[in-house]
Amino acid sequence: MADEKMRLIRARTGKRVTFKRQCLSQKKKLDDVWRRPRGLQSKQRMHKRAKGRHPKPGFGSPVAVRGLHPSGYEEILVFAPADLEGLSPEMHAVRVGGTVGNRKREVIQDKALALGLKVINLKDASMQAAEEPEVVEEDVEEEVASDE
Repeated sequence: MADEKMRLIRARTGKRVTFKRQCLSQKKKLDDVWRRPRGLQSKQRMHKRAKGRHPKPGFGSPVAVRGLHPSGYEEILVFAPADLEGLSPEMHAVRVGGTVGNRKREVIQDKALALGLKVINLKDASMQAAEEPEVVEEDVEEEVASDE
């Protein structure tokens, strides 16, 4: 079953099509998200071949892997350590919410790793230690010498 799921995920990424918004290259402020063309004389609305494709039901991903993370796990958004209860390490992967602070993030990550869950946006503890300012010992020794 796992091999079949990974095959479907590869097929999903292989046939992915990007649908271009009308006038996307002409206007800098437009986002690269699909919007249906509604102009009466719009060539893209009339399905002219060179003007871009429209989304249709055939472009969807297989139902078995729809909404799954590319690693094959179902992605669960976590904001508190209590949200980790009842999750299966074989099926679920954890993404820590963006508004969670470093202290609670560390607790969530430790608990998830202890339960055997995969953390998608894992933040290393070594990176957090590097952000803290280090006390320079040379300055402390100079202050002690000047006091004497």
